[in-house]
Amino acid sequence: MQKQLRSGDTTERGRMGTGTANGTFGELLQGVHADNDLDFLVTFPIDQGSRVTLRPDSSNVLKVVPCFKQKSVQLAACLLEHFDLPSGGTLTIESDLPVGKGLASSSADLLATARAIESCYEIKIPVSFLQSLMAKIEPTDGVMYPEVVSFYHRKVELHQIFGFIPRLTVVAIDEGGEVDTIEYNNCRIPYTSAEKLEYIRLLECLKQAVQMKDVQTIGQVATRSTMMNQSRNKKHSLQYLLELSREHDALGVVNAHSGTFIGLLLCQEDQRYRQKLSKLKEKLQQSYLNVYVYHSLSNEWK
Repeated sequence: MQKQLRSGDTTERGRMGTGTANGTFGELLQGVHADNDLDFLVTFPIDQGSRVTLRPDSSNVLKVVPCFKQKSVQLAACLLEHFDLPSGGTLTIESDLPVGKGLASSSADLLATARAIESCYEIKIPVSFLQSLMAKIEPTDGVMYPEVVSFYHRKVELHQIFGFIPRLTVVAIDEGGEVDTIEYNNCRIPYTSAEKLEYIRLLECLKQAVQMKDVQTIGQVATRSTMMNQSRNKKHSLQYLLELSREHDALGVVNAHSGTFIGLLLCQEDQRYRQKLSKLKEKLQQSYLNVYVYHSLSNEWK
């Protein structure tokens, strides 16, 4: 996938537009804001995502490949109608992100779809308007921002922009199955007063850590958030990953709070980075069928 967030193309055979969007490896932090009782998450942008191509036609029917990506059709239809654009065509979606795993695959598909429409028809879709449409489809990650952001995913509204994430790597495993975003968010387990207060502290710590490029604190906050989420979406491999993190001096554990992925966090600037990466992959491969490696989104995507 080309590492650019917007691109377009017009061929001699007709109009065409393309758009891309990055995913996010779960969340660095997810909880509830005590001041307004709104659920929030803090994104961990990664350099993999979705690419969408729109090829309009005169059929007045909007199709999508693969056919199960109907959320993108729903969004595209709303956008095309709002901007009084031709309603027919084919959306082709290619994605590096597995579905239902907590890597923002649907959010990336939706954003890339909107950008393909922008590219195809040379228009600009206001972010606030796009977010309002996405909110009608499902809770959404803050993938429309390349930086680390605190995002109200149920309302699909930005809370704060923290800044670009340092060069980090996740050595990850998938515990299996899928999590339906809509169903998961409809089964909200209330947070305690103590949890709400801790989330305020963690949010401020994480904001400062991202701005200061303090990778140790980023890892500590991500680990604590993972542990606090165990009562909501338990990861059975957590204790083993905590042991590996201590044994191999990783930054900590990062989690797909409403997904099935969990991983160990490494800093690419660490002098022993390659050694740690190799050893952790080897250790995890002894116990798990598939081991994945994801890298943070660099500011080259800006």
